[in-house]
Amino acid sequence: MRKPRLMAPGPAPVPEDVMLEMAKPVIHSRDPRTKEGIKKAVQGLQEILKTSNDVAILAATGTGAMEAAALHAVPPGKKALVLNAGWFGLRWAKICQAHGIDFETIDFEWGQPVDPNRVAEALKGRTDIAVVMGTLSETSTGTGHPIEAIGKVVAETDALFAVDGISGVGAMECHVDAWKIDFLCVGSQKALMLPPGLAFVSVSPKAWAVIDSFEPKAFYFGLKAAKKKLADWDTPYTPAHTLIFGLNKSLDMIRAEGIENVWARHKAMSDACQAGVKALGLELFSARPAEGLTAFVVPDGLKDSDIRKKLDERFGITVVGGQDKLKGKIVRIGHMGYNDEVDVVGALAALEMVLAQLGHDFEPGAGVSAAQRALIGQGSPVGAA
Repeated sequence: MRKPRLMAPGPAPVPEDVMLEMAKPVIHSRDPRTKEGIKKAVQGLQEILKTSNDVAILAATGTGAMEAAALHAVPPGKKALVLNAGWFGLRWAKICQAHGIDFETIDFEWGQPVDPNRVAEALKGRTDIAVVMGTLSETSTGTGHPIEAIGKVVAETDALFAVDGISGVGAMECHVDAWKIDFLCVGSQKALMLPPGLAFVSVSPKAWAVIDSFEPKAFYFGLKAAKKKLADWDTPYTPAHTLIFGLNKSLDMIRAEGIENVWARHKAMSDACQAGVKALGLELFSARPAEGLTAFVVPDGLKDSDIRKKLDERFGITVVGGQDKLKGKIVRIGHMGYNDEVDVVGALAALEMVLAQLGHDFEPGAGVSAAQRALIGQGSPVGAA
């Protein structure tokens, strides 16, 4: 029997203390302790998101937060500008399409970061664009996008800036207020170290002014109702309070480590994994890798399914392949949340053995030693949350 080692870019591992917290007897959803839990969760999220904005908690996955943002960001007669640089950037467009929201896209090569200059050019002289929709960490390509720079461009216009931070928050630096993010959408199952089931959306005063100017066609994802209930530390509909209590335990762990140290740990793991992959003669797929995962191109003559299957069967390690047009072309190793440097080095050691078995030519130990050198060169980051 193999010990399971979850190294996918979501869902990510959940710490034992968080699971034990959620294993406690269920209380009533409107119990005063639930309100205290919601209050603590909102304030904890504001702390790690670096924001004073309202943060709504939804019983949904991160896509629910994206849908809520889309429904509230585009008044009648306006349109969304979608920054399409991957499968999840494209999800913004699919949400708009599903709800009849007018939109257009700026298309970027998958694996390349969004160019803020192209965003600025697209917005020049436009009064019909209500919101720009982007992605902090594009999980499908392993790419981190320059959200701070894009936020500066968008802030110079009347448009709002909505960001999918689902796989980025907790793994990558993110400053909601300083970066002028009007809607930040987050999911629980990535670097926040929870199972799937909670979504969060922060809403800026600029966004509230737009929301209050029309009647968004939303019920369950209605942010006006969420804001009204948030004043009493409550939710409009049944809160997923067991998950919220687990969230507070994970936020306690993040707070104890310090969010800046959490970002540094993820950067160290990312640098180490990239160094190890390249030392094995593998090509990184992304030109601007995200901190929460590493994507590499499947070598000629090998199949991604064989690599993933052998990692699972022989070592209990779960990694994932590509999506949509990248299916069969890349392998993605997750290192977010409840992962540390030893997990990364161990995964690289296992990858070496699998690649050797599959006939890939490289110097044994090259990946592991390259990762170790990267970690030694960075010093010793604070341990995992």
